[in-house]
Amino acid sequence: MAHASAPTIAVYPGTFDPITLGHLDLIARSARLFGTVIVAVAAAHHKKTMFTLEERLATVSEVVQPWAHVKVLPFTGLVTEFARNQGACAMVRGLRSVTDFDFEAQLAGMNRLLVPSIESVFLTADARYAPISSTLVREIATLKGDVAQFVPPAVLARLQAKLQSAG
Repeated sequence: MAHASAPTIAVYPGTFDPITLGHLDLIARSARLFGTVIVAVAAAHHKKTMFTLEERLATVSEVVQPWAHVKVLPFTGLVTEFARNQGACAMVRGLRSVTDFDFEAQLAGMNRLLVPSIESVFLTADARYAPISSTLVREIATLKGDVAQFVPPAVLARLQAKLQSAG
């Protein structure tokens, strides 16, 4: 028997410090698959971030404007609880390498034990973006390297401003 279903909600969690073109590619692809995509920006108390939570939320909100059904929300604590509270059926994770897969498969298994109703959905990185990580972008930018090919223009401007104010 067919039944009407509510729009599917997926959560794409991360620190996004800063958001990269790889992240945006996954958001665009997720937006084609799900009725609503919530980009969940982690408060990230466990690691020192270059950008504050407020700065990361503002930056992510700015660069996801092309997608009307993509929302940006902060979260603290377990992402599985956040996703459950948002009514999500899926958690989107990007895979750049086999190393990522090993870690993500373990995380997905643990998340399934915590909240069996939320599926982990893995999207492989586009080959153009596979080498990009926020950590490498921060490091290259801090060492005065050009990161324009790795981040959206709005992010590049914020990175440059942040480094100038710190310099």
